[in-house]
Amino acid sequence: MEADLLYRTLAAGFQAFIWGGEVTGEENLPEQGPAVLVANHLEALGPIAAISCLPFRLYPWVVSDMMDAKLAPEYLRWDFVERQLHLSMPLSLWVAKTISKISVPMLNRMGCIPVYPNPDQFHATFDQSVNLLAQGRFVLIFPEDPTQPLDPQFEMSPFKKGFVRLGEFYFQHTGRLLRFYPLAVHAVRRTVQVGRPVTYNPYTPHIKERIRVKRALENMIREMLVGMDGNVYLRVPLSD
Repeated sequence: MEADLLYRTLAAGFQAFIWGGEVTGEENLPEQGPAVLVANHLEALGPIAAISCLPFRLYPWVVSDMMDAKLAPEYLRWDFVERQLHLSMPLSLWVAKTISKISVPMLNRMGCIPVYPNPDQFHATFDQSVNLLAQGRFVLIFPEDPTQPLDPQFEMSPFKKGFVRLGEFYFQHTGRLLRFYPLAVHAVRRTVQVGRPVTYNPYTPHIKERIRVKRALENMIREMLVGMDGNVYLRVPLSD
């Protein structure tokens, strides 16, 4: 209950003071879980927008370093404070340490799901996720591969495919099919658009199915970002 209250409070704060946008394509949202919601990241804006707009409690995948009090300051320093706030050492480390004192306990209390860099620890991420899905919960994932180049038109990197294994493990655990819903976060339009779900097929060879699902979600998000007017403009374009 405490975690749910914290989540609702943060979601309301994000909506009031940071995001202020709306959901489109609400007819595509499931009436109840389980479901996996897959979105473009847009740095910190993607998670903030999804949590602000969607009408149910989400359990986001989060880089494990962000949830570790010892590792979070260094991760925040180079990933957020220096890259996005453009501060340099030693101020950047001091700011990162200050932020981490708030963010680490907050992420843990919200029940976020840590994603570990070591493949030997992946099972912990999937086990926690499948257990939540089996309870009818909603898992939120941002599967862009940070080692791949960013597409300048969409400000989105190609997706990794490993997250699709949730469909495989969920079927093994429950005998039921899992749906993945694409979310397109558009900063300028201030919208989170929901697309039609992609259902995991457990009877197709696993590797082939992972590629199919991740490509389908990736392409649907790109199509939604372009929208009806044929323009993307994820950021406000510079004037000539």
